[in-house]
Amino acid sequence: MSEINEILKKVTASIEEATGKFNAKAEDALKEAQKSGRLSEETKAAVDKMASEFNALREAEKTLKAAIGELEQHVAQMPLANAKHIVETVGQQVISAEALKTFSASVEGGKRVSIPVNAALISSGVAEGVVEPQRLPGIDTTPKQRLFIRDLIAPGRTSSPAIFWVQQTGFTNKAAVVPENTQKPYSDIAFATKITPVTTVAHMFKASKQILDDFAQLQSTVDAEMRYGLKYVEEQEILFGDGTGVHLHGIVPQASAFSAEFRVEQQNGIDDLRLAMLQAQLARFPASGHVLHFIDWAKIELTKDTLGRYILA
Repeated sequence: MSEINEILKKVTASIEEATGKFNAKAEDALKEAQKSGRLSEETKAAVDKMASEFNALREAEKTLKAAIGELEQHVAQMPLANAKHIVETVGQQVISAEALKTFSASVEGGKRVSIPVNAALISSGVAEGVVEPQRLPGIDTTPKQRLFIRDLIAPGRTSSPAIFWVQQTGFTNKAAVVPENTQKPYSDIAFATKITPVTTVAHMFKASKQILDDFAQLQSTVDAEMRYGLKYVEEQEILFGDGTGVHLHGIVPQASAFSAEFRVEQQNGIDDLRLAMLQAQLARFPASGHVLHFIDWAKIELTKDTLGRYILA
């Protein structure tokens, strides 16, 4: 804070000095114009340079004043700015003690002085109300898993409790080259109707209106926790829902087991991903993404060649 104030003082002094020089130069330029009817190129360049420097100093002054204003507001909002008591170190308490001042003014042999020292107590066994606790801003929340499966799937909206849809269950392709004046073959397409109930994912917290009104940050934290809880369960249902009861029919239970079309020499995790893409491609469902456990992805990132070089470097 003091450093910024010093810089602001220097900039202000420079502005005052530049203002005086600029005014003097402007008067000289005006006299030159009145005398000769025009300004020389040298005078124009000097005036333009001084004007640019003057404007730059003005902008710097505005920036510093704005920074000081923001810093003052930040300091005013800090817990220590509104604290009733400032905790002193042991040395500060000893030096500022009145008993020590009296003792140093009249030193007597064999005399002792007792100075009370108040130290911070860091213990969970201290009864409530014994000491005034220090309040730290914010809430220490629990760690959260990164959720992204929902973002990979195209969303849809409905206002009904169930969705009726039609699924193609088969296709017999009898298309063929047909000679002239012969009957064309018939292909067969089979359909089935499906009804999928809309699943509700929900949960609730109990909290009094007073605590939510008085503690806005708690309100936002609870809101964030509830949203995270919903998204976490939603992602688990999308991936692993078994389709029983009100559960979704997830991707993994519907998927075919991994079956490589061929073996690769020195096969590793990267090969497994490519072979899985091939399996999906042969099933006419080309893969648009991979979902891996963090451990499996770490193994792939740490895969090395025979010389010890990382494959994904």
